[in-house]
Amino acid sequence: MFRPVMIGGAAVALVVAASFSPSAAADGTPPPDKVVIDVVAVNGSGCPAGTAAVAVAGDNTAFTVTYSDYLAQVGVGSRPTDFRKNCQLGLNVHVPQGYTYAIAKADYRGFAHLERGATGLEKASYYFQGMSQTTSVTHRFSGPVSDNWRTTDVTAADALVYAPCGAQRILNVNTELRVSAGTSDPATTNSFMAMDSTDGSVNTLYHFSWKECP
Repeated sequence: MFRPVMIGGAAVALVVAASFSPSAAADGTPPPDKVVIDVVAVNGSGCPAGTAAVAVAGDNTAFTVTYSDYLAQVGVGSRPTDFRKNCQLGLNVHVPQGYTYAIAKADYRGFAHLERGATGLEKASYYFQGMSQTTSVTHRFSGPVSDNWRTTDVTAADALVYAPCGAQRILNVNTELRVSAGTSDPATTNSFMAMDSTDGSVNTLYHFSWKECP
C-alpha cells in the first residue's frame, strides 16, 4: 500500500512499513526493516511547489511520484517556454544497514494530444550524487494522436547502478516532457503532453532492486 505525501519547499520524510511481499526485487529480497526517504530537493517547471506527491510501497519494492501540473505544449494558448517542462527530485534514501539499492525499472504514464506533424518526447534519467554513471532513456511520440500514453524503462541486471555501500548519496531523478509543432500549424492548433494523474491512478512508478552489501 502506498502512502502519499505532498512535496513542498521543505524536506519530507517518508517511512515505509516493515513488512515485505514475497515478490523479490531483481537482485534479492527487499530488506525487512523500514526504509525512510527524505525528499531534499524539488526543482523544475513541471513540478511547482505543491503539485507533486511521493508515496512509498509498504513492501519496500517501489515508490511513486504523481503530478498535477506537469504539461508541455505548443500552439494556441501556450507561451514560448511551454514547449519543454522538467522536474528534478533529490531523494535521500535511508536503507537498513547491510543493504544497498538501484532503480531497476520505471513506469511513466500520462495523456498526449499531438496534431498531425507534431512530435513529443518523454525523457528520464537517474544518478547518484558524486557518481558519473547515469541511466537515461528517451521515448518519442508522433502525431496525430490523442490518447493516454505509457512508457517503461528497464535496466538490465548487469547495468544496474547501485548506491555505494556504507555511504549516503542523494538519488537524483530527472524527467522531461517536450513538444514540437513540427509541420503542424501552431497558429491554429495546440499540441501537448501531460504527465499527470487526473483520473486518480498512479502515473510514475519506480521499482527498487535490492542487494546485500559485502
